[in-house]
Amino acid sequence: MSTDLKLGLKTNIKHPFHIVDASPWPYLVSCAALQMLFGLTLYIHYYEKGLTIFLLGVICTTAATSLWWRDIVREATYEGHHTVVVQHGLRFGMILFIVSEVMFFFAFFWAYFHSSLNPVLEIGAVWPPKGIEVLNPYLIPLLNTTLLLTSGASLTWAHSALIGGYRLEAIAGLIFTIILATIFTLFQAYEYLNAPFDLSDGIYGSTFYMLTGLHGFHVIVGTIFLTVSLWRLAEHHFTVSNHIGFECAAWYWHFVDVVWIFLFIVVYIWGEGV
Repeated sequence: MSTDLKLGLKTNIKHPFHIVDASPWPYLVSCAALQMLFGLTLYIHYYEKGLTIFLLGVICTTAATSLWWRDIVREATYEGHHTVVVQHGLRFGMILFIVSEVMFFFAFFWAYFHSSLNPVLEIGAVWPPKGIEVLNPYLIPLLNTTLLLTSGASLTWAHSALIGGYRLEAIAGLIFTIILATIFTLFQAYEYLNAPFDLSDGIYGSTFYMLTGLHGFHVIVGTIFLTVSLWRLAEHHFTVSNHIGFECAAWYWHFVDVVWIFLFIVVYIWGEGV
């Protein structure tokens, strides 16, 4: 038997690893994200058409990522590429992504602690700074905390139901979680509209809106993540033993819950009067 024929036979050997096909989406997503960055930078510096460039970048990024994720869903659901070995790799990838998000939040919490524990004379050497009327933590913030904690419990119920084979219960728990997440976002928007300070009100406004706004963005992303999982669950994409997409969505949502608890304690309660 010739060497070429032997090599040809070897390429047909089944293995548990996922050798992905060539895809244009990673390149297109990176280009669209770069366009968003340029557009936002131009808009911040009052350049003409900066907002238009940014919005076009958002549209292109959304379209390219949606097509990329569509291909991943097809690979997982219809082509059978997500073997046990691949699922382990995806779990580790999600863990590393969440760790990177923790570092992202850590940077802004560091700025908050630096400014609050050592307030400079320019803001009255007190925290909150003089002239800042802080929000009551026991109104909307406490309600939002209750909503997020409840959503975490309902998501755990949905996950446990899926593992146990109770598909309808899993769908019900996931719907309830998405409803609570949407209510949380609406309450946060209401809080922003009625806050007695804004982003330009010194270091307090900057750190407050960066932390809560960044978390709110993660809530929106997590809600979309859970909504896609709900659609896939309704379409029978998930099984008792193979539901890595749902599992990653659940991990991401619990991460959002933990960050909010820390944010609520530090920014709203402790930061009310250091």
